[in-house]
Amino acid sequence: MFNRLERYIGWTIVKATTLTILVLVILLTFINLVDELDQVSRANYRTIDAIAVALLGSPRYLFEVFPVSALLGSLLGLGGLASHSELVAMRAAGFSLRDIMLAVLKVGLVMMLGVMLFSELVAPPAEQAAQSLRAERLLGHQALSSPYGFWARDGSAYVSIGDLGDGRTPRNISIYEFDETNRLRLATHADRAEYREGHWVLQQLAQSEFEQGRVRTRSLPEARWDSLLDPALLAKVVIRPTMLPIWELSEYIDFLRRNAQSAIDYQVAFWLKVVNPFATLAMLFLAVPFVLGAGRSAGTGQRVFLGAVVGAVFFLLTRAFSYVAVVYQINPAFTVAFPALIFFALAVAMLRRVH
Repeated sequence: MFNRLERYIGWTIVKATTLTILVLVILLTFINLVDELDQVSRANYRTIDAIAVALLGSPRYLFEVFPVSALLGSLLGLGGLASHSELVAMRAAGFSLRDIMLAVLKVGLVMMLGVMLFSELVAPPAEQAAQSLRAERLLGHQALSSPYGFWARDGSAYVSIGDLGDGRTPRNISIYEFDETNRLRLATHADRAEYREGHWVLQQLAQSEFEQGRVRTRSLPEARWDSLLDPALLAKVVIRPTMLPIWELSEYIDFLRRNAQSAIDYQVAFWLKVVNPFATLAMLFLAVPFVLGAGRSAGTGQRVFLGAVVGAVFFLLTRAFSYVAVVYQINPAFTVAFPALIFFALAVAMLRRVH
């Protein structure tokens, strides 16, 4: 699969890319830890819990930073070869620009396959474990959160929330209240709830009250709900779409469509996972003309700065177009892929100028 020169180029890029990934993941994990430490002393959340949550959440960053890491790693790896005239020697020996591109793409595909397997098999369970730990500690009791809903104990009642939203406007709420003998006393379903002036207000209620041998039902437009659930804490345990593996995203999108609910957030997350490998290839394409065009004249610092700027622009464009898809209900496949297409077209145009 790889000849000797391809292995040499590939190993150089792998080392530089691995170092870049480690630096970026450690930096993002530290930022996440600082954010988690703000929750310490709330309910049962301790410093050791914040550290555990931050570490469990770190695997998901690998997938997010990989396109930018591939660009920086390729710039550093190929730049080092160019600085020592090794690329010039390779080309003089008959190793063409096409061969260099092929070597870069081969190692990129291998790295990408490893990252995809890790991000789909390891990152989602680790992130969901972090969310479960955070929910248990912050809410003061056992809670279960999944993309299909949220369950928690609230005093003597059990609460099921179908859609947490942003934590302040949950929807599809069911509340089951029990008496001292653990018999079901009251079942309430509400279309949604709002947090107003320090308490919850349920809207469009349907209640069933269980008495001796009979059930009484009633409907209310709204009612106050004195719950221990804090909207700020609920926002911390929301399952984000990016936490789910791609097959679960596909299943949940179908589930939302069958129930006539908006699935745009999950569609954006799905297409981000699909497009990410192609975005990585675009970054690898872009690195080659940057290095060969500058040759030995550019230093390591210049290459790092250039890669950081290009990577930041790509990251911000991807985020911006993702938000555009959600807000304006534009086709998520097109909006998510558009930044990668722009950078791929830029790479092709620059390659034509390299001789």
